[in-house]
Amino acid sequence: MNLAKSINSVYETASEETLIHHSVYVKKLRPLLPSDAFEPNSSKLGILLINIGILLLGWGIAANLDRWPVYLLGLYLPLAVIMGNSIIVLLFSSHDLMHGSVQKKSRLTYPIAFLGLSMLFMPLTQWKNLHNLVHHNNTNSLADPDRNYLYQQPDTWGKWIQNLFVPSVEVNPLWLIVGMAGSWLVHNFRNLTSVLLFNDKSVDYVPAAFTVSPKDRLTIAFECLGILGIHASILFYLNFHPLKIALAYFLPIAIGHAGAMFYIYTNHMGCRMTDINDPLINSMSVRVPKIFDLLHLNFSYHTEHHIFPSINSDYYPIVQELLQIHYPGRLNLIDAGQAWRLLMSTPRHYQDEATFTDSSGTMSVNCSIAEEYKNG
Repeated sequence: MNLAKSINSVYETASEETLIHHSVYVKKLRPLLPSDAFEPNSSKLGILLINIGILLLGWGIAANLDRWPVYLLGLYLPLAVIMGNSIIVLLFSSHDLMHGSVQKKSRLTYPIAFLGLSMLFMPLTQWKNLHNLVHHNNTNSLADPDRNYLYQQPDTWGKWIQNLFVPSVEVNPLWLIVGMAGSWLVHNFRNLTSVLLFNDKSVDYVPAAFTVSPKDRLTIAFECLGILGIHASILFYLNFHPLKIALAYFLPIAIGHAGAMFYIYTNHMGCRMTDINDPLINSMSVRVPKIFDLLHLNFSYHTEHHIFPSINSDYYPIVQELLQIHYPGRLNLIDAGQAWRLLMSTPRHYQDEATFTDSSGTMSVNCSIAEEYKNG
């Protein structure tokens, strides 16, 4: 069977009658939400700027680390953790800013979001195309670059690295640790090279290739240069000193990327694929301690975000309550620890729309295993 026929067969296993289109949820729930929920919340802009300030402060202190006695260097580690958290917050606050829930369109939106995403090595125009346009309109479908690979897809370098890094029943614990810090960069590199070098939907080393306009492609290239300039400036400011770079650059980035990936892994990877964009089936929300919802702008409410991408994130809990009232038992709402155990106990390829399989194609696990965790 050729690849095209294999991919087409992915959707033959699940009934479309079980799926509800995203627009149906919106039509049902929008009138039940207060109008303030759809007003931009400019306070989130302050949060973004505060976390940029935390990073600047951390680098400012790190500039003098070579003068610290060795026995005091451990005192910098808590600041490195705080800086790592700031990188997570920059991703999530820039994410909200680009969805329009922080402020109305402004000339400041672009430069602020560009700075916010620069620590994630993510060009802003790439994010707008990849996340806002492609991912949200094709969530966990064949056209979604953020989905798991299909078993039937070629064994390319991109698929090989994902097999090595992502949480699954097959993953080696040591490679998982490396992957927590490095998977964001791999994901970013795959999509960037796909767009900048080829800009063709036939590219096979990404889960699903997408294209951008010639203008956006050029803008992405210039944004990459700008991001590299920012990171080179940080390293230059730290005098390329190994200790300073290790504690104030690599460690915060590793912590920040790993924290972001914990959320991102649980967003969709444990869910089935859908050809109809049904956020309650193809997305997952997780329960985390309230302190993390406060710090991370309610990013754990991911299904709710997919229903209303531009809503003020403070209102996600209300959306969740409405979903539980009007669509009882349908929402994928799982404790964060259970979501992680789900990922670690299942393979990470789609054999078909509703079945996970491993890299050798010998395992077969129904994606509905998530149902067992909903009431855990």
